Amino acid sequence: MGTAMLQILTHGLSLGGSLPGDMLTFLHHHGCPQTAAHCLRVAAQARQLAARFGGAQAQAELAGWLHDISAVIPNAERAAFARSLGLEVLPEEDAYPMLLHQRLSAEMAALIFGVSDPPVLSAIACHTTLRPAASLLDKILFVADKIAWDGTGEAPGLEMLQAALDVSLDEAALCYLERLVQRGAALPVLHPWAAQAHADLLARR
Repeated sequence: MGTAMLQILTHGLSLGGSLPGDMLTFLHHHGCPQTAAHCLRVAAQARQLAARFGGAQAQAELAGWLHDISAVIPNAERAAFARSLGLEVLPEEDAYPMLLHQRLSAEMAALIFGVSDPPVLSAIACHTTLRPAASLLDKILFVADKIAWDGTGEAPGLEMLQAALDVSLDEAALCYLERLVQRGAALPVLHPWAAQAHADLLARR
């Protein structure tokens, strides 16, 4: 399924190896213009955060451009597609397949768009949940995605998140994860990476 799905996704497309143009072409071709606009906003925000906190700006921008590229895969097909690519699907991801989009986006960034930079792929793969022992780039993309969120209106908790950013990038990531953990039973599931990242950042505080 994996190879066949990738061929279907790229059939009839002319991707010239230039980003973000190829990202925009791909997402618009698959009827995801809002995702394309969100990716541009996240990339710009990630570049700003990288400049602010001493990260690699080009890497942050690249990760932002491609972090949601798997939006073209319907939720109902994500678990099967992930397994066809050799990924282990966690029980929480099986129960709530939206959570798989971060790891699928990393796979598609590599297989379709030729991204081979491990830090960039790592950041894409955990941009929704973060992960324990997260790298600087992981945290930059995670926070950028929350600031330039893909819903309507202002991002939830934006004022608290920006106040936490004035303390540190770690504090901003922790601020978001704290809200997530506190919601607990109200969430469909809590991804174990998010819980572990929360505990890890608390321990490093």
